[in-house]
Amino acid sequence: MELRDERLVPHGVRLRLKRDDLVNPEIPGNKWRKLKNNLQAARDRGFSTLLTFGGAFSNHIRATAAAGHHFGFRTVGVIRGEEHDPLNDSLAYAVERGMTLTYLDRATYRRKTDPDVLAALERQFGPCYLLPEGGSNGLAVRGTAELVDEIRTGFDVICCATGTGGTLAGIAAGLSGPQRALGFAVLKGGEFLEDEVRRLQQEAYGTATTNWSLDAGFHFGGYAKRTSALDSFIADFSERHGVTPDWVYEAKMLYGLFAHIEAGAFAPGTRIIAVLS
Repeated sequence: MELRDERLVPHGVRLRLKRDDLVNPEIPGNKWRKLKNNLQAARDRGFSTLLTFGGAFSNHIRATAAAGHHFGFRTVGVIRGEEHDPLNDSLAYAVERGMTLTYLDRATYRRKTDPDVLAALERQFGPCYLLPEGGSNGLAVRGTAELVDEIRTGFDVICCATGTGGTLAGIAAGLSGPQRALGFAVLKGGEFLEDEVRRLQQEAYGTATTNWSLDAGFHFGGYAKRTSALDSFIADFSERHGVTPDWVYEAKMLYGLFAHIEAGAFAPGTRIIAVLS
């Protein structure tokens, strides 16, 4: 979908949306790409339960619950922070799809991959196939890399929202020639994701690429935080283009991308893809 937007004209750039969010209404875009290889690995290794981690607004939690429902896995979601009643829409949906929720205080959640924390979860829920927060691991990176081959038009730069680094790592790995990827961190202090992207590429392919960059300046206060400026951008974008970007992820990416364009960061003639997932 190419955007007709007068803000692009003075800078001579073309912007298209990759509507990965339309792949599946319950397991959209990059969530499905990250999950599919892991679901096969869980099945091959004889696991019947998927256990994963996320915040209260995690799209990954929702997608894992939906995948478990559709593919016959029991699912457990380990949620950061204290339980709140009533559940928000994301967690209520996960429960509707059969997911069991459990909660870790923030200090313990920071240690969620420590052996003692994982052992306690296994004692509580039995043997589980562990999916990392956001679903990002080597298998996920290989899945997200497939997105690039589905784009049938030429482009120079491809942009995505970045929460755990898996989508950016995979997209960058799938590029060729001078194409570059640009990720926008959606959480405060997201600079650490640069190391995560390299680690994930190493896990997936044994090597890391240099054809990508990360902007950590458009988090709007942190993960699942928003401001009036972001809300105004979403409303304006929706009115202009008939697409309402997700405020947790894609709206921050698009806001940052338009800021880059308006600052002259792209040469005239640059063809940009923005991934909505």
